[in-house]
Amino acid sequence: MEPGERGRTLRPLILEYLKEAWRQPDQGIWEVRGGQQHFVHSKVMAWVAFDRAADDVGVKAFHEPGERWREIADEIHAEVCERGFDRDLMSFVQAYGAKRLDASLLLIPLVGFLPADDPRVQGTLKAIENKLLVNDEFVLRYELDNSSDGLPPGEGAFLACSFWLVDNYILQGRHEDARRLFERLLARCNDVGLLAEELDPASGRMLGNFPQAYSHVGLINCALNLSRWKGPAEERAASRSTGSAAC
Repeated sequence: MEPGERGRTLRPLILEYLKEAWRQPDQGIWEVRGGQQHFVHSKVMAWVAFDRAADDVGVKAFHEPGERWREIADEIHAEVCERGFDRDLMSFVQAYGAKRLDASLLLIPLVGFLPADDPRVQGTLKAIENKLLVNDEFVLRYELDNSSDGLPPGEGAFLACSFWLVDNYILQGRHEDARRLFERLLARCNDVGLLAEELDPASGRMLGNFPQAYSHVGLINCALNLSRWKGPAEERAASRSTGSAAC
């Protein structure tokens, strides 16, 4: 399918901007108020942009060589593996030099940055289960103790993060765990099948924006991943993780 005129116009502008911007600190996916950092999730998503631009589909659709974008993708990949992984924790961390975990690290295998059977991915999953998983159901966005996010203490669990955990279980072959968690989350829908942005693990009360698109996108992705031999997460992970140089 040929890209439209808008796509052809925006693609080079975005990639040229991102070519420099990925090196800069930012506020991350959660838009923390505690100052800019080199968030690992931000770097991984920059890698996604260049990896997709360099793949065969992107190259053919836009009639351009992909070597330039592949070089940048490989550079980002190597830096994240070197600076975003803590060997003492055996886990990727929220930001370069930090010791905190972040639920957004669950996206690393889902976007194909590293395969699900990589020991660093498995270590990250285990660390998140130990530190961020509440009541075997709710995944907190990040560790709140000694957090410098600039927000008052106390918040609910973002439901999208729990759905990311379901997808990780699927990629790990833990299908019973995936289905069990998915069914618990599905039971949290209200009487018309809708979910909020967050849920209070203690009371079960919905919090934040309602209804929340990210929660429902997570639910739909998990349903597809559980009901098909190869769902969206497996397709992305299988087709992308071999694209960049190993680290």
